[in-house]
Amino acid sequence: MELILPQWGTSLPHTGALATTRPCGISTAPYDDGQGGGGLNLGLHVGDVLAHVEHNRAQIRRQLPAEPAWLTQVHGTTVVDAAQVSGAPEADASYTTQAGVVCAIMTADCLPVLFADAGGRAVGAAHAGWRGLAAGVLDNTVAQMRAAGAETLHAWLGPAIGPQQFEVGADVLQAFVAQDAAAEQAFQPIADKPGKYLADIYQLARQRLARLGVHKVTGGNACTVSDAQRFYSYRRDGVTGRMAALIWLR
Repeated sequence: MELILPQWGTSLPHTGALATTRPCGISTAPYDDGQGGGGLNLGLHVGDVLAHVEHNRAQIRRQLPAEPAWLTQVHGTTVVDAAQVSGAPEADASYTTQAGVVCAIMTADCLPVLFADAGGRAVGAAHAGWRGLAAGVLDNTVAQMRAAGAETLHAWLGPAIGPQQFEVGADVLQAFVAQDAAAEQAFQPIADKPGKYLADIYQLARQRLARLGVHKVTGGNACTVSDAQRFYSYRRDGVTGRMAALIWLR
């Protein structure tokens, strides 16, 4: 199984984390691996065969200390305590202070952000599509973690749509610039498409995290759209699977 293990830039012995990729499951097209094999789709809501998704989730479960606290993501800013999750509540981020509780989010172009406190007091995971990012999902996650005792936070930016693929309109630009004029630096006008821009969601996330006092940030060097062998991409394929980013305290 091809898993991505976040590199935090320092040792975080109390933290376990991983992100899944597209290959090495049993889902068939259009949720397959794109190379003639099964895909590791983890999304129950995308039209895949239920038994295939459950098999894929069971594969991932073997890498984890407990069943993940799955969410029903709605591109919002709600943050929940993963230890209190029952079912799959509508939320786009979770955190925990309890060892063995697994925070989880699913993506297929949106930005997954994993958080870890250097002292092992809390971890968290946030689903940061542009709407949630602009509306404050990272802000709320950091606030909840700090309220729970977290101090020095590290953030890891998982695989998302890259800056050469994320074409957006002026509405997206304005949503960010209205809050921070410096956000304009993350948008490049497209010469032959008036009113259209290439947005760098990684840069936008780093800017927001810096404003929140989170300066220990790694990751942010993949593109889900461009790398069809490793990643699902909603923008590239439309009907597609979902990957997961997961984090827990040891």
